Amino acid sequence: MALTDLSLEELRRYDSGLSAPPDFAEFWSGTLDAARAAGEGVEAVYRPVADSPLTSVDVYDVRFPGWAGEPVAAWLLLPRNAPGPLPAVVTYQGYSGGRGPHLDRLLWSAAGYAHLVVDSRGQGHETPDSDPSSAPQWVRGFMTRGIASREEYYYRRLMTDCVRAVEALRAHPAVDRDRVVVSGGSQGGGLTLAVAGLLGDAVAGALVDVPFLCHYRRGADIAGAGPYPELVSYLGAHQRVEPARVFDVLAYFDGQHFAARATAPALFSVALMDPVCPPSTVYAAYNRYAGEKDITVWEFSDHAGGGSDQQVRQLAWLAGRGLAPTG
Repeated sequence: MALTDLSLEELRRYDSGLSAPPDFAEFWSGTLDAARAAGEGVEAVYRPVADSPLTSVDVYDVRFPGWAGEPVAAWLLLPRNAPGPLPAVVTYQGYSGGRGPHLDRLLWSAAGYAHLVVDSRGQGHETPDSDPSSAPQWVRGFMTRGIASREEYYYRRLMTDCVRAVEALRAHPAVDRDRVVVSGGSQGGGLTLAVAGLLGDAVAGALVDVPFLCHYRRGADIAGAGPYPELVSYLGAHQRVEPARVFDVLAYFDGQHFAARATAPALFSVALMDPVCPPSTVYAAYNRYAGEKDITVWEFSDHAGGGSDQQVRQLAWLAGRGLAPTG
């Protein structure tokens, strides 16, 4: 394992030089308005998990309306008998992962937070992806699904689900709607940036770990592992006609452009030996982040980042911003 990218001094100054598409804001406002209209009148459903062995946490199997009003699965974990309303954490998943077993998701509820664990459409097992693209799937994975069009690109649907998750949770009676934090690592970190950029003041904080979905061109150029090579495989087979069009589509889903619109305080992390999400792709977003921000640098870590050590820092960081439970 070795350094995969620029020096830390260079990273702190790094800028991709890329601008958001001129209709970026209009594209996303139209996308979200359509999803809200499709889900109008559809309430999130919270079914108690009666057979959970937990004695200090109440667990709910959730369905809320996401893209096109379609049901998206999640877990809601609430610390039992905690005085509310509670601050809340919404967690998005890494690439190819779903919400998983609720027994694997106990940190935030144990710390006193309401915790919504959001499934990823097509990646988890509870939320199918209604893929509207009729284009052949040339590369296995999600990076190139629907990539010929911004309207049909996979991450348009997934990012919309993630926004709608926050909107659903803010309406829950156990939750303090003004203290909802978004979080995730890798793909989940990229989704966290998207939600922070799209929802503005509706998000109280963002925990962005080793984020994926940032500066796609740089990731395609230098990432040695993980999902970015899916783009390379696709473009290698279509390089005479596709690259410019593909990167034009991806610009609508790039974390650095969401970061420039985000206002919530954010704690990032980056790993300098990360071959999956190269540090320069992380700094491309971090350096443009418009809100209060800090970053933890894990010099000798790969894509695992800081692990539980980062979680300890997150808990302290939230407490320092009035986002910890008060009961």
